[in-house]
Amino acid sequence: MSWYRNTVWFVKGLREYTRGGYESASKRFNPADVEVDVAGRSFLITGANSGIGKATAKEIARRGGTVHLVCRNKERAEVAKEEIVTETGNQNIFLHIVDISNPKEIWKFVEKFRNEHELNVLINNAGCMVNNRELTEDGLEKNFATNTLGTYIMTTALVPLLEKAADARVITVSSGGMLVQKLNISDLQSGNGPFDGTMVYAQNKRQQVVLTEQWAKAHRNIHFSVMHPGWADTPAVRSSMPDFYERMKNSLRTEAQGADTVLWLAVSAEATKLPSGLFFQDRQPVPTHLPLAYTHSSPEDEEKLMEVLEEFSQKFKSVSPG
Repeated sequence: MSWYRNTVWFVKGLREYTRGGYESASKRFNPADVEVDVAGRSFLITGANSGIGKATAKEIARRGGTVHLVCRNKERAEVAKEEIVTETGNQNIFLHIVDISNPKEIWKFVEKFRNEHELNVLINNAGCMVNNRELTEDGLEKNFATNTLGTYIMTTALVPLLEKAADARVITVSSGGMLVQKLNISDLQSGNGPFDGTMVYAQNKRQQVVLTEQWAKAHRNIHFSVMHPGWADTPAVRSSMPDFYERMKNSLRTEAQGADTVLWLAVSAEATKLPSGLFFQDRQPVPTHLPLAYTHSSPEDEEKLMEVLEEFSQKFKSVSPG
């Protein structure tokens, strides 16, 4: 059924995920939802030096929020921070250099951050699509290490801090590509069979949806959501999907349009009136499965995913400095 899922997803994408889809959806948006002052609230955004992460950081900074940029590349991050401060006039922009594919680095960062800062909103935006199977220094497949395990550790390690905060939220930037994948816990690191970076990425994004649903059940005091930004013109899309970019470049959303729902989920009062654990596109919840796609997973598989990731997490916590 993979051909069916891929075809339906692409047709759906041509209709909804492009710039035209955003322009159509935005006609029903209430601008007042995001015209808010978030001074005094603290936001942490991973992958914040470019693309949707930077666009989100900029909009939150404009609204007075304290923004923690978590980035891998120090030079690009410093340029992004300077740009955000200059354009918004907000001085409460802090930079943290962390490689989200390195679980030991995440643990080291979180243990320090929890002692020094408050946090109201976590935005898991960092991600990668590596088209050939690469292993990190810890022997982890790089897409899995960044998109799934990194997101898991960052979130679960910050839950105790978030639980102390008022109106705590966690937003994870996923992808509509997850609609073509059923959760597969038998090969989390894609070591069996041919390696297809696009499908590995889509599987990771399905895993993020499952994580969000599970976290929402476990932590009732935090509002969890996961979202699809549509097909946006970002550096990541240009570098990871050059053929797709060339074919679609005239129809792609801007970075700000891709970031719109992230911002809405992070700052609006309307977002938290909806149940925790939902998947959003253009400021509204949408199904996590295509019709007749047979991508539903069993509760046992979903619980197993959480167990395996927790095992990984604790393994790297035990060897993290400090």
